[in-house]
Amino acid sequence: MAGAEWKSLEECLEKHLPLPDLQEVKRVLYGKELRKLDLPREAFEAASREDFELQGYAFEAAEEQLRRPRIVHVGLVQNRIPLPANAPVAEQVSALHRRIKAIVEVAAMCGVNIICFQEAWTMPFAFCTREKLPWTEFAESAEDGPTTRFCQKLAKNHDMVVVSPILERDSEHGDVLWNTAVVISNSGAVLGKTRKNHIPRVGDFNEMTGRYEMYARELAEAVKSNYSPTIVKE
Repeated sequence: MAGAEWKSLEECLEKHLPLPDLQEVKRVLYGKELRKLDLPREAFEAASREDFELQGYAFEAAEEQLRRPRIVHVGLVQNRIPLPANAPVAEQVSALHRRIKAIVEVAAMCGVNIICFQEAWTMPFAFCTREKLPWTEFAESAEDGPTTRFCQKLAKNHDMVVVSPILERDSEHGDVLWNTAVVISNSGAVLGKTRKNHIPRVGDFNEMTGRYEMYARELAEAVKSNYSPTIVKE
């Protein structure tokens, strides 16, 4: 697609598929059709200025017998890096902070109560099975690192709970690196964090290589007439 600009999957589908086909594809991809939210015009204008896509949908829940219903507005962010991955680390982080600040301001216009950033949002997505520079330089403290302090201000200014997934460096325990989500209350206080780590390289085993081989086998089977999918829970 030389010369063509890819904006989003949604836009591509809507441009090239007839309406009946589009509805069926969306049903397969997303499940039942969701009601679109009527978001403020100024929010769309701000999103356009800052060059990101804004969508809003309602997810209906079953009515409970003992608790009154309540509406929670959740913002989910899938971002892109504004600078090349070979730019200085501090400049990349600062640029991402500025971009996220603009996105959160638009979320606030839409009445968002809880905003969740993408995994490792302060860096190019570069988790690997070995510690390697410069990617490990993006790691910081989950409790009082620059990104957590930045998110605390956002949370307090916009009365919003922030879920901020970062690459954490645990300086109290040998500088161990973690894939961590920091949860910050609307008061700006750090409520807690949840951690995970990737399976390390052991001998000939590699987590990502194993996944790719599994997916390749599944794709090869999918073209057979008697194909039956394998359900994998991670």
